[in-house]
Amino acid sequence: MKRFSEEHLWVDVHKNEATIGITAYAAEELGEITFIELPDVGFVLTQGETLCVVESVKAASDIVAPLSGSVAAVNEKLENEPGLLNSAPEAEGWICRVEEIERQEVDGMMREEEYEAFISSDTENEDEDDAG
Repeated sequence: MKRFSEEHLWVDVHKNEATIGITAYAAEELGEITFIELPDVGFVLTQGETLCVVESVKAASDIVAPLSGSVAAVNEKLENEPGLLNSAPEAEGWICRVEEIERQEVDGMMREEEYEAFISSDTENEDEDDAG
């Protein structure tokens, strides 16, 4: 079951574990990613707090944890290939796996069709801002 956050992260849930990554929309907005500071295995995440930091040619950005839990694994490929966040953000470019997740936090996230509508409205607002 895949869910999405307003901060443009995806969460793929299997039983009591979730894989977390940034969406293709986020990857595009961030620009070419040149570095990622991954969380440590065992680090306890709190929803809404910093999960990791990415640096792109545009800026450094905090990536906010979409849910709470304990980091069980990190995608070590990203240390040498941070560009995977751009080229395969919803596949090989996953950031970490989290266990002991809070089910109600997942239930509060958007389904794919809701997220698509969310980013469509976000893009429309940007277009209006550009026109004004």
